[in-house]
This record gives sequence, C-alpha cells and structure tokens, in this order.
Amino acid sequence: MGLRKLGVEKISARPLEFIWILDVSGSMHGERIAALNYAIKEAVPAMQEAAQSNVNAEIMVRVLTFSTDFTWHISERTPVKDFEWSDVRAEGLSNLGLALTELASILDEEKMPERGLPPVLVLITDGEPTDDYKVGLDLIMSKVWGKKSVRLAISVGNDVEKTVLEDFIGNKDIEPFEVENASQLTQYIKFVSTKVLSSVSLVKSDAHSLFKFDFELPELDDESPNNDVYDKF
Repeated sequence: MGLRKLGVEKISARPLEFIWILDVSGSMHGERIAALNYAIKEAVPAMQEAAQSNVNAEIMVRVLTFSTDFTWHISERTPVKDFEWSDVRAEGLSNLGLALTELASILDEEKMPERGLPPVLVLITDGEPTDDYKVGLDLIMSKVWGKKSVRLAISVGNDVEKTVLEDFIGNKDIEPFEVENASQLTQYIKFVSTKVLSSVSLVKSDAHSLFKFDFELPELDDESPNNDVYDKF
C-alpha cells in the first residue's frame, strides 16, 4: 500500500507560514524598489524547487507591505507552488509599527494552522521607521506564535538603524543582513527562502528554544563592471 493511501504524506507535512514584510516607502523609490521586485522574482523558482523537495513542510506565502499605511500585497495563504510576484511601488512614509500591529493580528492562535511550524517573518527595509515600531513589535511578542516565529531582517543599503532590525529579530545569534546592490539582495532573498525555510521545517513540535542559525551565509558578489544589478544603492 502506498504512502498516499496510508495518509503518511498528509501527516508528515506541517504548515509553514512564510511572510515578507516589505518597506515600500518613498525612500525605496527608484533603484531600490526595482531591485526588490527583481530579487523576489528571481528567487521564486528556487523557492518553489526547494519547497517541492521538502517533505516536512507545506509552505504558504503571504506579503505585507508598508509605507504611510499597510497593504496585504498577497493577503491569502498561498501555496508556494502557486506563488507569483507582481511588482510593488514605492511612496509615502515608513510606518513599520503600523505594519507590525497588523501582522500581530494574524498571529492569534485561532488564526494560525494546527500543527504549524514556527512562522518565518522576513523584514526588508532601507531606513528608519516614522512611527513607534516597538508598539507593534510588543504586540507580536505578546502572541504565542509571535514568540515562536523566526524573524529575519535585510537592510537595503546602510542607512537603516541597526537597533530596529536587531529588536525585530530578537535573537543575539542572528545579525541583520546588509546588502549594497540588487545582486546581493537577490542572493539573500534566495537564501532565506530556501535554506532557512528548509531548516525551520525540521523544528520539533515541542521546541522551546530560539531557532538555531547554524549555517554559513552566502558569499556575496561585490561588483561586476558589465551588469547594472551590481551598482550600489
């Protein structure tokens, strides 16, 4: 009798929420927002391939953007095999606290899948928040699934207040990733959406400790005279 008939596949694959939190404020206008759109599009095939070979997790993607207000760019849990990227535009302020408050609202126990793996929350931003981000972050950390979540952050350029990203991550063993061009951004987006997801999918149900970040970071490309995706932000 096959695994499907026995229902083994259904039992073994646990839901894993992967949520991008993307800064689309005015400071991201131009090269930075173009790089973000390019990087996510480039990462989707690798993400889908990694998910297909991962028998431990059923990966679902959502995307929350923020500027003056927040927007669920992809509001429904979308199986990664069906995930398609449509470009975002940049304008407005950078109200991260507002976005984190909205994010906290979906981390209530009754809204999260049963038997779920720790959700992976990835923040990508290029500047300082224009509101009180700690209000939203405190709300996230007041939720059971907020405490369990694996939180990563990517700094686009070097204008970001590092303390904000460290507070969001909440794990002294994980540093924010800093990228200087579109190529590096693509590499890190591929990294967090493949290797990190695969590692999170192995977390035990009764795990109480922080996610252990124990793999090597990708070797970043610094420059290439013939490709504009290497231009510094």
